[in-house]
Amino acid sequence: MSQVQFNTQLTDQINVSDEAVKQLLALTENEDSVNGVRIFVSGGGCSGMTYGMTFVENSTEYDTTLEKDGLKVHVDAIALSFLEGVEIDYTTEGANASFVFKNVFQNSDSGGSCGGCGSAGGGGCG
Repeated sequence: MSQVQFNTQLTDQINVSDEAVKQLLALTENEDSVNGVRIFVSGGGCSGMTYGMTFVENSTEYDTTLEKDGLKVHVDAIALSFLEGVEIDYTTEGANASFVFKNVFQNSDSGGSCGGCGSAGGGGCG
């Protein structure tokens, strides 16, 4: 049985803005066991596919990784197929600050959207 080889380094498939990197590094700097963040995609509800981020301790053999300014962003091969072309930014509007995913699901025929029907995906699709 032949082994499948995955591209382990992300280049331009996912773009993380400088401000988003800065904020994510600030969130992870005091966490000893955190190796980076994982971007994930899950199916759900009336809004179709949703996305999110979480801290991770280790990558898996199926991950591709973006390293930017000391931040590691891990994405598994399945999520990457839905998120290729996504831009992650950090915005502030008044007292509100959030990570914003732009161009989500642009390469997917799933018709997924962000944040409908109270799902955890949140707004910010562009």
